[in-house]
Amino acid sequence: MAEDNKSGLSELTEKSASAASAIQGAVKTGKAIAAASKGAAVGGPYGAVAGALWANRKHLGKIIIVATAITLIPILFLLMLPLMVFNTVGAFFGGLFGGGTPDMVMNDNIAIYENVNEISYTVTSILIEGIDDVTARINSEFASSGCDGLEIINPYDANLVYNCNLFVSQYCAAKDKDFESIKLSDMASVLRTGKDKLYSYTSRTELRVRTEVDPETEEETRITENWVIYTIAYNGEHYFADTIFHLTGEQKVLAQNYAQNMSLFMDDGMYQHLTSSEYIIGPSYEGIVFTDGQTQVVYYNQLDSRWATVMYGTSGTIGQGGCGPTSMAIVISTLTGQAHDPVELANWSVANGHRCEGNGSYHSLIPESAKAYGLAVEGAGVNDAQKIADALASGKLVVALMSKGHFTSGGHYIVLRGVTADGKILVADPASYSRSEKQWELSLILNEARRGAGAGGPFWIIG
Repeated sequence: MAEDNKSGLSELTEKSASAASAIQGAVKTGKAIAAASKGAAVGGPYGAVAGALWANRKHLGKIIIVATAITLIPILFLLMLPLMVFNTVGAFFGGLFGGGTPDMVMNDNIAIYENVNEISYTVTSILIEGIDDVTARINSEFASSGCDGLEIINPYDANLVYNCNLFVSQYCAAKDKDFESIKLSDMASVLRTGKDKLYSYTSRTELRVRTEVDPETEEETRITENWVIYTIAYNGEHYFADTIFHLTGEQKVLAQNYAQNMSLFMDDGMYQHLTSSEYIIGPSYEGIVFTDGQTQVVYYNQLDSRWATVMYGTSGTIGQGGCGPTSMAIVISTLTGQAHDPVELANWSVANGHRCEGNGSYHSLIPESAKAYGLAVEGAGVNDAQKIADALASGKLVVALMSKGHFTSGGHYIVLRGVTADGKILVADPASYSRSEKQWELSLILNEARRGAGAGGPFWIIG
């Protein structure tokens, strides 16, 4: 599909990258720059804006959008999609500034660049409103609970997670061929009608004991209190497909195709599905442990017959898009000394909002699952070769998010599990046992790593 045609646009991509460099010199900056530089859980072209907005969510009206960390879309990628997709997305981008026709906008780098900012700003703002909404509902319920205290566990407090590509794609698919009505203001209005359904929560009660000390007698009194612990969960874009956009089965497929193409060509690293030729359910790899590195590593494979067909969320299986949970199953099982298989990690990912339905896993899955299982985690970039090599030599593991190359045709998580005496890298590839038996040049891994990764990536040092 799109992957087959992409090579034909290499020259256009290079020109777009050159244009992006020129544009970045003219971008406005503001108070949000420090937060924007940290990126966000999703990464890619929306990461900087999401990070800036979330960090400054109490001052939304004062934020100046910062785009220095945002990659430019190769503007003619839409030519590789069906004509209907080109018209739809072109109309969407064109509708932002009023009066612009799709062909005008799709051939204007600056217009697309500004539109990407505007889209991500709008969606992130609505998600923040959704967090405020669910928090208000929690406080209202607690007020009538009669309990002594509450604790709110919000997994998105540091990083919002969402697939902006899929929001846009679902909206466009819902419009079918009604191109002229496609506008960002209209999409925002539709999303806001369901903002109270963006997030849900669960609750449990527990007894907590606190000690009070009498200031005069210094006598201690133990007081038992009844607390309610609320956990916020992101319902996901698939929920909107059914309840807000009311998509038919055909429209859902169309929206998914929109989103996957946008993810691929915007290089945001969220498309992590295996191709049909790669998706071959294998035997059971039970009991395999790699002993040739600094650390003995428990191996799991997402195509293992024990769980390859187990659903990962609602729109795919572990075999198709579970490289993230499987990589973390390898890491967590190895470093804790206790078995935690891909099914457990996939379920954890879904329950904690790190599943990117139809596209793989949000980048936030890696650091957040490591911390949830009691492991230290530190991000690293493509310029941190020595840091990565030193970490491996000391027995730590490194999860890497790879882009197109030797390990994947799209996006893929693997585990770096050791370094040889001559500097070669050992890996545990959750989609390929044969690749896991080879030794790799660190330079190759650095060159093929996903540069647009968020949440501290594309490398995460764990242990």
